[in-house]
Amino acid sequence: MTDANRMTLTGQVGAEACTAKEADVAAIDRLRTLAAGIRGELAKVIIGQDDVIEKLLICVFARGHALLMGVPGLAKTLLIHSLSETMSLSFNRIQFTPDLMPSDITGTEILQETSQPGRRAFEFVKGPIFANIVLADEINRTPPKTQAALLQAMQEHRVNAGSNTFVLDKPFFVLATQNPIEQEGTYPLPEAQLDRFMFLIHVNYPTRDEERRIARETTGGTLPPLQSLVSGREIIEFQDVVRRMPVPEHVYDYVVELVRKSRPTLPDAPAWVKKWVTWGAGPRAVQYLVLGAKARAVLRGNYLVQLEDVRAVAEPVLAHRILTNFHAESEGITSMEIIRRLIAATAEG
Repeated sequence: MTDANRMTLTGQVGAEACTAKEADVAAIDRLRTLAAGIRGELAKVIIGQDDVIEKLLICVFARGHALLMGVPGLAKTLLIHSLSETMSLSFNRIQFTPDLMPSDITGTEILQETSQPGRRAFEFVKGPIFANIVLADEINRTPPKTQAALLQAMQEHRVNAGSNTFVLDKPFFVLATQNPIEQEGTYPLPEAQLDRFMFLIHVNYPTRDEERRIARETTGGTLPPLQSLVSGREIIEFQDVVRRMPVPEHVYDYVVELVRKSRPTLPDAPAWVKKWVTWGAGPRAVQYLVLGAKARAVLRGNYLVQLEDVRAVAEPVLAHRILTNFHAESEGITSMEIIRRLIAATAEG
C-alpha cells in the first residue's frame, strides 16, 4: 500500500479521521481487480462505452437500478445481457409493448390439477420479474398500469399476487432501456417510478475510432463466450463493503447542500434555479449521491469517499430528478446544464 493510500485510508481530511477496517481494505482491493476483469470480459463484445460500463457497475454494487437512455443501435441491450453473463446470476428480458399486462411481468395464478383425482387448485406461476437481473427493454412502450407493476419490486424487492407475497432473490436489479427519439405510441414514466432508478445513464454515439472498430470487429464471426467472474453471494458481500465505506462529514455536507440548492422553493436556492426549475431533487437523491460516490470510490480502489466521487455521479443521479420549466426550455437550458451550474455554485465545504 502506498503512502498516499495510507493517508487516504486513515482519512486525514482536516480534523476528521475516517478509518476503514483492514478486512474491508482487502475486499476493496479484490473488487477493484474484479471490476477490471469484468471490463475486460465486456470488451470482448462491447467496443467503447467505458463510462456507461462504470456507471452500471456502480449501480450493481450500490444496490441500485439504472435507466439507459439512447438511440437504437448503441448496444444497450447487448451490454446489459453481457454484463449478466459475467456474473453467475439469473437473467430475464422483458420486451415492453403497449399490450403488456402487469401479470405478464409479475406472474399469474392458473388452475392446475392436484394429486387428488377430480380436484383442482390455483397455482402461482412466476413471471420474468423473478430473476437477479431484469432487463426492461423499451420500458416507456407500455402503459402506466404495467409500468407500476415494477414499482414494488424495485423498491421493496417483493411481489404481491392475490393473498400471497413473494420475496425476490437477492441481488436484484432492474436495468431498463428507453429510446429518447420515438415518442409516438410511448408512455412517459411516472415521476415516482423514475425516482426509483438510481442512475439515468445517457448512452452516446461511439467515437470515430470506436466506430471503425465496430465496423471491423463485429461483422465477422460469432461473438466470443464471456467468463462468469463473480457469484451472487460475492456481489452481496461487496455491496456490504460499499455500505461500510467511510465518508468524511464535509462530503455529507456537500451532498446535502448540492441537493437543496436544486429546490426552487427554498430560500437558499440560486435565482437561476428559481427561474428555470419546477421541482428539485428529493431526499432519495441525497442517498444515491452518497451510495454512488461510495461505490465509485471502492471500484477505483480508494479507501475513502472524496468530493470528486460525488461530482462524478451527480449527473446520472440528478438528471431525472430535476424538472425544468417552460422558461428553461425556451432558453435551451436542460437539466444537465442545471446540474453543472449547481456543482459550480456549491462550495467544497
